[in-house]
Amino acid sequence: MPNPKQAAQVLLNRRTANAAESLLSAELSPQCLSDAFAIHREMEKSKPLVGWKCLLPPDSDKAIAAPIFHKGNFSDSQCRLIADKARARVEPEIAFVLAQDLPAREQAYTEAEIEQALESAHMALELMQDRYAEGVTPSFNERLADCLFNQGVFIGPEIDFTKAKSANEVKIKLTQSSSSQTFSGQHPNGGAILPVYWFVNYMREMGVDLKAGQAIITGSFCGIVELEFNQITQISYQGLGDYQVEFVE
Repeated sequence: MPNPKQAAQVLLNRRTANAAESLLSAELSPQCLSDAFAIHREMEKSKPLVGWKCLLPPDSDKAIAAPIFHKGNFSDSQCRLIADKARARVEPEIAFVLAQDLPAREQAYTEAEIEQALESAHMALELMQDRYAEGVTPSFNERLADCLFNQGVFIGPEIDFTKAKSANEVKIKLTQSSSSQTFSGQHPNGGAILPVYWFVNYMREMGVDLKAGQAIITGSFCGIVELEFNQITQISYQGLGDYQVEFVE
């Protein structure tokens, strides 16, 4: 791909309300994982990097590893995000926050080293936005370059690290004044921390340094949940914790 910088700017410019975009032009479209990651590196030059999303690779030619450029915090009591189809669209996840840098190095990091580098675990919401027009189906590499529909992350309260690490089946309930949604949540990789072990070493192999303070989210327990704006929302992960937040457009 000849111009990752231009592709990065186009994708960042699409992060607006009511986005309904077409596919990238042929000269900007990423043709492989390396192209998508080159676009990410250019994005990081324009936007502050606050975290990462990851999952274990679904296939040998795919990787779920993308930067996050916007973060909200539980202490703010409000979660600000761009509406998608007039709703706040979120994915309930667990975030692991780095306490120390994990620089790229030749030797692989052990699971013990990775856990030692993690400061805390939190309830978290991945903030989602489909930036493509109805009927437009981007390739996997283009979706990856666009950060897999991510528009940010909301970091909820801290939860017990040991429980978070092994969390797999979690009952999740989201309640607003007009409705309540309950899910028999299950982590897509069988345990919330498992993608972190893979992700840290995948980034290491690509020469990417991970920084203290960055949050790593590792997959939704129940897919995308659609919620109303301007209502107090009670979010509960059974056995782990609960909190309230208001979604603001």
